[in-house]
Amino acid sequence: MPTIDANGISIHYEVFAPDSGDAPPLLFFNGSFSTLATSRPLVQVFGSRLHTVAHDQRGLGETSIPPGPYTMADYAADGLALIDALGWETCRVVGISFGGMVAQEFAVTNPERVERLALLCTSPGGEGGSSYPMHELRALPIEERARVSISIMDTRFSEEWFAEHPSDLALVTAMGDRPSPAEGTEAARGEIEQANARRHHDVWDRLPAISCPTLVAAGRYDGIAALSNSEAIVSKVPDAQLRVYEGGHAFFAQDPRAFGEILDFLAE
Repeated sequence: MPTIDANGISIHYEVFAPDSGDAPPLLFFNGSFSTLATSRPLVQVFGSRLHTVAHDQRGLGETSIPPGPYTMADYAADGLALIDALGWETCRVVGISFGGMVAQEFAVTNPERVERLALLCTSPGGEGGSSYPMHELRALPIEERARVSISIMDTRFSEEWFAEHPSDLALVTAMGDRPSPAEGTEAARGEIEQANARRHHDVWDRLPAISCPTLVAAGRYDGIAALSNSEAIVSKVPDAQLRVYEGGHAFFAQDPRAFGEILDFLAE
């Protein structure tokens, strides 16, 4: 798998692109604790329409786990170093959850490099509102962590809901099957460093610096990144639009309208 040495670390990345070979470039930022290995099917959806580059963020997967602490600026700088190494002057950018926070940091720091921006199930931090504190969630015992994770993924979720909505049960089951690193390992430290960086995310006062067309997409029943947080982003970004979908934090896997509309926006 390809790697580059950039911004002081070795970054593992992959390219997903349609066969046509003439698609716009897209930089993809992944969610909390997610790697290429765990989210490849999701990235492939974007790669069906756009020339998509995704990477294991610092501390995760096959990318280096440098000494901490990490900052949100570090994650954005890693993305910038990646597109510089690829020779991209500009690109479209999409970020999901934590990746949406990194995408905001990237866009306010490098507005001239971003052609179009999609922010999915995310938050601006500060006065605009923060997402659920993942550093607290990660510190819980495994069984308690799983229970809380389900309850905040979609505020409608319950045993009764799953009995009537087997597709949502399948979604939760698939996400629960993702392996977690053993505590005390370097891989676990990488997740902890990410969670600690995330807790300090705050681009609220800098959001007006985003100058490109921006799509902010949210799930109506998201208990991790509240809909009000997406509304706050739209209130600050000059050329932003909000789309609300029938689902929770994984609305793009629940509402059949979501992927098509997001891809149409990014490919425009």
